[in-house]
Amino acid sequence: MDPTVFRAVTRAPLSLLVSGQVRELILSGELPVGTELPSEKDLADQFGVSRSTVREAVRILQAKGLLSGGDTVSTAKPRVSGALASGSASEALESALRLGSVPLGDLVELRLVLEGAAVAKPGAAALEDARAALETMRTPGVGVAEFHDADVRFHICLSGAGGNTAFALVMTALREAIGGHLLDALKGLEDPRPTLDRLAAEHAAILEAVENGSGERAAGLMRAHIWDFYSSALS
Repeated sequence: MDPTVFRAVTRAPLSLLVSGQVRELILSGELPVGTELPSEKDLADQFGVSRSTVREAVRILQAKGLLSGGDTVSTAKPRVSGALASGSASEALESALRLGSVPLGDLVELRLVLEGAAVAKPGAAALEDARAALETMRTPGVGVAEFHDADVRFHICLSGAGGNTAFALVMTALREAIGGHLLDALKGLEDPRPTLDRLAAEHAAILEAVENGSGERAAGLMRAHIWDFYSSALS
């Protein structure tokens, strides 16, 4: 065995040990979202460390988005924050995708599964926003950039229409990573109008199926809509 595969063991700073223990309690649900942590003094007493160690541990968790107060210099009275954790997760996923470590084909396959499932059992929560995005796409003379922005909004709205927050989170990151393919393709067309009209009609059919409660039809239309566009890029 090559001895160079092993590295010297170092003792982790106390702040990392404290933040790691609190992190596990948050992720396990023992510290639910909205829970206010004890004071620095109380935490220091409970962990048997200094207040400065607790302060640094709190800052670590704030930077990860697991505690509130990351936008301030104070570490007083932080609360467990689910919203910030979601934002951090989305940014992390988007960064990974933009690095190109995930092939376009894999991303498209994920969209087919995710968006198909999202419209198969939607609620009414985001349909109004999806309708507004469709109206923008149908506006006579709409520009390519404006159409693209509306297209992005439409898909993100429907991905969250069923109330699955994970769908909306992943979809937001996916669209940022691969949405540029649509914009580049549209800008490369000599006359984009026929393509814009076709895409708008496909969006309208998907939304109509969703509104009529035809989940299976909506899922089929959504998958065909996504694949028809990206199949040319993947061939």
